[in-house]
Amino acid sequence: MNIQESIHNGIQLAFQNIFNHDLPLDQISLAPTRKEFEGTYTFVVFPYLKVSKATPEATATLIGEYLKENVAEVAGFNVVKGFLNLELNNMIWVDVFRKLFANENIGQLPSNGQKVMVEYSSPNTNKPLHLGHLRNNFLGFSVANILEANGYEVIKANLVNDRGIHICKSMVAYQHYANGETPESSGLKGDHLAGKYYVIFDQEYKKQIAELREKGQTEDEAKKNAPLLLEAQDMLRKWEANDEEVVSLWKQMNAWVYAGFEKTYLRMGVSFDKYYYESDTYLLGKDIVTEGLEKGVFFKKENGSIWVDLTEEGLDEKLVLRGDGTSVYITQDMGTADLKYDDFGISKSVYVVGNEQDYHFDVLFKIMRKLGRPYGEGLYHLSYGMVDLPTGKMKSREGTVVDADDLMQEMIDTAAQHTKELGKIDGFNEEQAAELYETLGMGALKYFLLKVDPKKRMLFNPQESIEFQGNTGPFIQYSHARIASILRKAEQIGVDYKQADFSTISTIEESESSLIYLLNDFEKKISQAGLDYSPAVLAQYLFDLAKEYNRFYADLPIFLENDPTILSFRVALSAHTAKTLKRGMQLLGITVPDRM
Repeated sequence: MNIQESIHNGIQLAFQNIFNHDLPLDQISLAPTRKEFEGTYTFVVFPYLKVSKATPEATATLIGEYLKENVAEVAGFNVVKGFLNLELNNMIWVDVFRKLFANENIGQLPSNGQKVMVEYSSPNTNKPLHLGHLRNNFLGFSVANILEANGYEVIKANLVNDRGIHICKSMVAYQHYANGETPESSGLKGDHLAGKYYVIFDQEYKKQIAELREKGQTEDEAKKNAPLLLEAQDMLRKWEANDEEVVSLWKQMNAWVYAGFEKTYLRMGVSFDKYYYESDTYLLGKDIVTEGLEKGVFFKKENGSIWVDLTEEGLDEKLVLRGDGTSVYITQDMGTADLKYDDFGISKSVYVVGNEQDYHFDVLFKIMRKLGRPYGEGLYHLSYGMVDLPTGKMKSREGTVVDADDLMQEMIDTAAQHTKELGKIDGFNEEQAAELYETLGMGALKYFLLKVDPKKRMLFNPQESIEFQGNTGPFIQYSHARIASILRKAEQIGVDYKQADFSTISTIEESESSLIYLLNDFEKKISQAGLDYSPAVLAQYLFDLAKEYNRFYADLPIFLENDPTILSFRVALSAHTAKTLKRGMQLLGITVPDRM
């Protein structure tokens, strides 16, 4: 039984013995005591005054006295109005730490026997990845790691948008203007090459619109009649008819794009277990529409189109199949949802997609639940906000979209400059320094994008993110490197902290117990981050832990301690903190250095 369980049981017994009331354990909640008050945990008594029939202060005092007498972990208490602040026997924390230190599977909860798919990235094959994709990929990869740490079997999936009119636009422009250019001949990554021709299409299309308007067409007429657009629409029809020449070009350009994406994903540090392609899934879902009609979930209008009525669910009527029998996005998404379940038997499916698609996923999930899908209740849209940049801070290729490759490189360059200025690479050779810059630059970028609640729109400040002080990735990375240095010194002077016996320690300092308290919270924070689908929960915890360790280190200089047992204890405490920071940052997809 852990400390909180013991106190919960004690509070339950207090209510039985003092107030003759059976209080269920699930109605008992402890919160961390606020820093300005003495204590570790706080029990708020206001909700129970009808039971105690006493003032808040009297109720809290009676419960506090009972716990002090009957619960070994409680050494004392203080009452502030209706807040019962419990002061724990600090030797309890030595036992807690011994159990933590012995746990080889730190940050990994037992298997829960459930499978979950996390779908993220979802790029278009007509352009490179951008800043928004960075938040998407980092969120998806981290949430997958966190769910795996919570005991799920996780499948990381990527649904690639590799077909449609936007893809044909790049292809048409390539045919007209490329003169056979390739990634090799141009020196461009394949995704940037495709993006180049998507931009050219837009530029030439606008010129054609202007020409048609000069000849007397309206804006709408010119947009519909521009030869390039008509050519792209014709190319899409040919693609759907499996025209050999069109499909050959499509395969060639997509292959270039995938090679480019792989380089970007490698630098991002993200990976996938399963790829789905819209070219394979865009015809799925029509059989589900037929099923829905038979079940009375869908209805047909006079023009032959098929709809679902979601007014009782607080939405409106939604088209699921056009009158001519062609699909809409929701049709193929229904089919893809079934395909995922058929492939893996998942009980949960997490879609990491920007908040502009909130309505779409609300509709999709309500439809699948109405259809009685076994995975219906496990559908979740991890909706995230846009990322903004301070004006003028970053360059972008087209002046509107910040390219992911450019941003990552600039972050690594900034990390190099900042690290050199601070003199943190003394003794590094060129290869080691380059690895450190990559670690710090990517760590800064990932942490800054993950520390904000996913639902919130955020401002990414590159300069602020790379600082070694404050709530940043480099601050946590530096804290880990500092501890690694301490462990190397301990090994040099022969401190055998791994085999040490701490049972003879009679007292510990407040900064030690506070650090152990936080270390003991690690798996609870992993659990919370999994329930909330929020890496921000874990990021905040790691920042708090790094801060608390630095306070402990400042209060109690380790190598000035003369007692060998206490010295070993503090080195062990340092080692476990480093292990926790490393594991926590790993769940965020961030590497920590051993020296800086």
